[in-house]
This record gives sequence, structure tokens and C-alpha cells, in this order.
Amino acid sequence: MLSLLLAVLAQTPARHIALGDSAGLMHPDVQLRHYQEALALDSMSYEANWKAARAISDVAKQILSNDDSLKRRRDSLYAVGRVYAERAIRADSTKPDGHYVLSMVLGRLSRTKGSKERVRYAKIIFDEATKAVEIDSTYHLAHHVLGAWHAEVKRLSGLQRFFAKTLFGGGFMDKANWNDAVMHLETAVRLAPDHIYHRLELAEVYVDLGKYSKAREQLQAIAALPVADVQDPQNKREATDLMADIKNEKDEK
Repeated sequence: MLSLLLAVLAQTPARHIALGDSAGLMHPDVQLRHYQEALALDSMSYEANWKAARAISDVAKQILSNDDSLKRRRDSLYAVGRVYAERAIRADSTKPDGHYVLSMVLGRLSRTKGSKERVRYAKIIFDEATKAVEIDSTYHLAHHVLGAWHAEVKRLSGLQRFFAKTLFGGGFMDKANWNDAVMHLETAVRLAPDHIYHRLELAEVYVDLGKYSKAREQLQAIAALPVADVQDPQNKREATDLMADIKNEKDEK
């Protein structure tokens, strides 16, 4: 009887969250299972919700196939991640994590959507990542989202931006600029220098701007960094490929 009572007492949200945390970012499927166990006990747990959103997104981002069934599976995972993220914000909007994970999940989900939905998501992504940075200026992951947002909007053609503005109300996208893309990504790298994806995204922006020497510096640094995220092996391969592509490029003035 006592052992049963102890077992029941051990099944607390905090216990499951701790187990999820201990699984580490290389095992998001294990993390997700524990965070969902915590949510089964307390659906409004701030910690469990934002961490479940991150974990389910990390599971989804590994689905790279364009097969229709797998794309639907990926989108459904991101959709659940959005539910978790929004619930985290409802639980506590004064902390940055919920705002960040909502911007991150929608950023990944938007890549699979049509133009109108992407424009609608773009506004939420920018606003939520901005809120995270306003709450905590050292939140490196939110700086990454903002830097990537500026870069992705600037990469749109003039025609794409025109249609976004005139057909879908995307005039706010005019605020996108390369200086902020660089500033936010450089900030992310400064705050978390061992984060491979920060450096890869920054290198890609430097390539966009013709700053090949700076891009190579970031890509060279990536080669020596340890794998810490489930997507890092793929990120390292992309860094190696990009380095090969630009190895002979000279900086543009």
C-alpha cells in the first residue's frame, strides 16, 4: 500500500517535466512523452506546455520528406505545437518562452502553407518573437527567429512583396531589412556561440549580402562545434556544402 502511494505521489507534473528535461534535446520524442504526461496531470502547466511545443516541433522538423502523408503528419504536429504554445501564453504571458515557441512553431509551419496564410503567420511570428526579446533581451533563440524573419522577408521578390501587401494586407513586411537580420543573428551567436544553427543562419545571411569572408568564419566555427540538437548533424552537412559552394567567392563591395 505504501509503495503504491509513493508511486502515485511520484507522478507529478514537476516529476515528468524533470524527466523530459533530462532526456535532452537529442531525444525530443522522449521529452515530448514526459511533457505530455505532465499535461495530462495539469493541462495549464506553463513549463509543460512551452516545452511540449518545443519538443513536438523538434520531432516534426526531422520529417524532411515531401510525401503527402508525411507532410500532413508534419503539419499536424506543428498544429499541436501551436496549441501548446498558445496555452503556455495563456498560463503566463509575462515569461518569454511561450512567446518564443509560438513564433518558432509558426515559422516552421508557415513554410508549408500558401501565400495568404504565410503573410498572416509572418505578423504573429514577428510580434511574438519581439515580445520574447522585450521580456528578456538575452533570449538568443528569439533573436534568431527575428533575424531569420527579416532575412526571409527580404529574400522575397518585389512581386511577392507587392502581392503580399495588396492582396493579403502584408504592408507590415516593409519593416524587414538586412541590418536587423544581421544584428539579431549576430546577437544570437554572441549569446550562444556553441549553437550551430545560429551560425549557419548567420552565414547564409552573409552570403546573401556578399560578405563571403564573414560567412566562411561562421562555417569554419561550425565544424568544430559539438552536436547538441537533433538537427545538428543535418546543419553540419549544410554548413559543409555551403562552404564548398562559396570557397572561391570574393567579398562584394
